[in-house]
Amino acid sequence: MPSAADAWLARAERHVADATIGAALHETGRVETIGDGVAMISGLAGARLGELLRFARGQSGFVHALDRDRIGCVLLDDAEGVEAGDRVSGTGEVVRVPVGPGLLGRVVDPLGRPLDDGPAITAERFDPIERPAPAIIERDLVTQPVQTGLLVVDAMFALGRGQRELILGDRATGKTALAIDTIINQRTSDIVCVYVAIGQKTSSVARVIEQVRRHGAPERAIFVVASPASPAGLQWVAPFAAVTIAEYFRDTGGHALVVLDDLTKHAATHREIALLTGQSPGREAYPGDVFYLHSRLLERAARLAPARGGGSLTALPVAETDAGNVSAYIPTNLISITDGQIVLDARLFADGQKPAVDVGTSVSRVGGKTQVPALRETTGTLRLDYAQFLELEIFTRFGEQPEPGVKARIERGRRLRALLIQPQYRPLRVVDQVALALALSAGLFDAIDADAIAAVRAALPAWLDANAASVVQRIAASGEVTEADRAALKAAVAALIEHRTQAA
Repeated sequence: MPSAADAWLARAERHVADATIGAALHETGRVETIGDGVAMISGLAGARLGELLRFARGQSGFVHALDRDRIGCVLLDDAEGVEAGDRVSGTGEVVRVPVGPGLLGRVVDPLGRPLDDGPAITAERFDPIERPAPAIIERDLVTQPVQTGLLVVDAMFALGRGQRELILGDRATGKTALAIDTIINQRTSDIVCVYVAIGQKTSSVARVIEQVRRHGAPERAIFVVASPASPAGLQWVAPFAAVTIAEYFRDTGGHALVVLDDLTKHAATHREIALLTGQSPGREAYPGDVFYLHSRLLERAARLAPARGGGSLTALPVAETDAGNVSAYIPTNLISITDGQIVLDARLFADGQKPAVDVGTSVSRVGGKTQVPALRETTGTLRLDYAQFLELEIFTRFGEQPEPGVKARIERGRRLRALLIQPQYRPLRVVDQVALALALSAGLFDAIDADAIAAVRAALPAWLDANAASVVQRIAASGEVTEADRAALKAAVAALIEHRTQAA
């Protein structure tokens, strides 16, 4: 047996034999100008778009624009200390982010660096932030539901695993609240949630994280934060990094949900970087590739075919409108990319209708195919009934006295509207939504005032668990409702209404 010294000598001889002898070419560039987080660099003729660059003092950035004699580099770190004349070297790599179960429950920046004072991230691997979307042959039909816990969404605009549904509305109309309620409702599902904040106020992001930790399942959530004080480069890569993090769970056969809050700010960051790097401005000063920017991001959301593991990635991008103008440049781009939109109305929000979903302009292009069968059977006409009520209600404002049949429909519609008002952080189970829809269609709420419906809805989950436990378990397991289940749920809601009426 050879000794340790002989083994070491043999390894050394192999290394020497394999060593390449000769001159090595190392290309370096020089910073020409630096400002607003963007450096113009000369001398790196071989740099590629998206390549990661290293500066002399340790900062990093990525190539965003290529000109004939210089390149535009967007810094991912603080630009303090970077000066004109500094050397820059290419790495031959692209921007990568850590992925894996080690990120669950953590708050990180877009490069995967911890922001929650916890230990270093244990990564399964490092994946590039830009990845090609799954090909059509690799995708499967979107048929499995994503339950938001919100009756107005689950009953009228069903979401499916692998879908891209835009949340659209003016400032402070509850866009983030709707998305966070959806994340909280996944506490009983197998979906991993990734929330990315792009340029959001630190206080708002802290409140989101706190509410998910209080009401949801934070151990299956990941928070990617790029604050307004972060370099523009970090804000630009944030949604791409978040989708890459979520894709890990999709590609391993799991299910993920990513909330992009919001892409309006991301588009503004892209415009800022484009103007600083000398790209030609187009409509509203956005560069011509702003549509491609978001399309290549959102196309990565998909449900994979069984041959690819059968996982799914659902995207909920958020966009802000100005004075309800959904025909603005960025909102129309996103509407054309996504599979539907949930439009929030400022007037409804001011009137106390929360979630302030505009039923007339909202749509889910996947449709009821993704709904749980029990919910589809009991809420199939709910949207049509509500739209007819809104039209009938308009005529009553002229002082006309409607006939008894029309008056009854208007009163039923008012109770439906009261039923759709749902407090934040109070998601409803499928069986609760089915019971409420059955009770409404059976006229059980006609005998009580519309203002009393909120109390009945709040007490319903505990009441069903105590008085119809077998029905609750059966619907939760099968997703279907039988005639006996319908009768049992109606009887339970009627008993709850009677109990509360007697108590009052």
